[in-house]
Amino acid sequence: MTTSTDSTSYAADAEVVELCSELIRIDTTNYGNGKSNGERVAAEYVAAKLAEVGIESTIYESEPGRATLVAHWDGEDQSADPLLVHGHLDVVPADPKDWKVDPFAGEIFDGCVWGRGAVDMKDFDAMVLSVVRARQRAGVKPRRPVRLVFTADEEAGGVYGAQWLIDNHPDTIADCTEGIGEVGGFSVTVKDDLRLYLIETAEKGMNWMRLKARGTAGHGSMVNTDNAVTNLVEAVTRIGSHEWPLRVTPTVREFLKTLEDLLGTELDPDDMSTTLAKLGSFSRMFGATIRNTANPTMLNAGYKVNVIPGDAEAHIDGRFLPGYEDEFYATIDELLGDKVQRETVVTDIALETEFSGGLVDAMKACVQAEDAQARFAPLLMSGGTDAKSWSRLGVRCFGFVPLQLPPDLDFMGMFHGIDERVPTSALEFGSRVLDRFLTQA
Repeated sequence: MTTSTDSTSYAADAEVVELCSELIRIDTTNYGNGKSNGERVAAEYVAAKLAEVGIESTIYESEPGRATLVAHWDGEDQSADPLLVHGHLDVVPADPKDWKVDPFAGEIFDGCVWGRGAVDMKDFDAMVLSVVRARQRAGVKPRRPVRLVFTADEEAGGVYGAQWLIDNHPDTIADCTEGIGEVGGFSVTVKDDLRLYLIETAEKGMNWMRLKARGTAGHGSMVNTDNAVTNLVEAVTRIGSHEWPLRVTPTVREFLKTLEDLLGTELDPDDMSTTLAKLGSFSRMFGATIRNTANPTMLNAGYKVNVIPGDAEAHIDGRFLPGYEDEFYATIDELLGDKVQRETVVTDIALETEFSGGLVDAMKACVQAEDAQARFAPLLMSGGTDAKSWSRLGVRCFGFVPLQLPPDLDFMGMFHGIDERVPTSALEFGSRVLDRFLTQA
């Protein structure tokens, strides 16, 4: 077998659009709190697609139906450390009445594949399958062994997916040293036809917390100075309206330096207020990457309008920058006051790695082979991915889902958004880049 990429022998992008559409048609909605649809069905679909080209898989279930697939793909150099290539199969809920199309129909029109998961992240799942199947049929191995992992439950913190896998079957990826997955690798048009590809090298940590307030229950018509609802709402208001200080991580500094060079305007990381004003459309994507955040998302109290409850609860989605975890918790506890307690629902670490090394060089070279105008910068992601779990086993992870996007597409708005869609040309572009990458990585 050869490791050279010969476009005349196979087409890495031949199946990607169809595969993406088929994956979207498998409803894998993750409702949180341990409830989900279809993850086992999706894992079996992936296993069948791999088995057709001679790659066997193992499906692990953390709970009935909560399925994660692991497959070993031999490389040309079997002595090399395996590369982890991971994607998740679950998606967030979608209300059909808000969409132009059925979010689980996988429709293809206007040059896009539409549906829940089109960018988060059945696009990459499809790209991986398309490339693997094409190479296997042509007898073209990747340079190094590849560990293919398709997880459950990423959209609810990975408790039933990646976290469970490393706690119960760490041997499945313990020999991997590097990995790629969501979210980076996509293009942002800076000016004219100059595209900046953002490769994720950092993620904010997370703490989804439950706030609990205790008070004195009583009749709704009476004076009550120890009302659990009032105590809770005051704490939630303090947290929700708090202005977190601006903090600049190494990843953000390098991003700004790259963008400064491309735009030809000064972007001072030590004067972020002025810099944000200069960023224009970039500021929306960028704002959450320079501060900790804590957003109230759920409230629950009471059972009758004329009864003051003795308990009230709220949920907060907290995210902290790499290096600022202690500051985050100290601030939250100060804002809570002495009448409200917090407990952790889901928590995970922050990540940051350098934007350098052989894997990064391979990413750049493979994108530029398809887009000569490409430029590159590191990305700090305000959300989180399964990379947090893999990093606990020493895997150095990057977000690399290569997509060349039209300048008018609000790509970041597609994540968990209405009318989620991905251009078919971007899927095909990404498959070709991924194919080259597996030869060089």
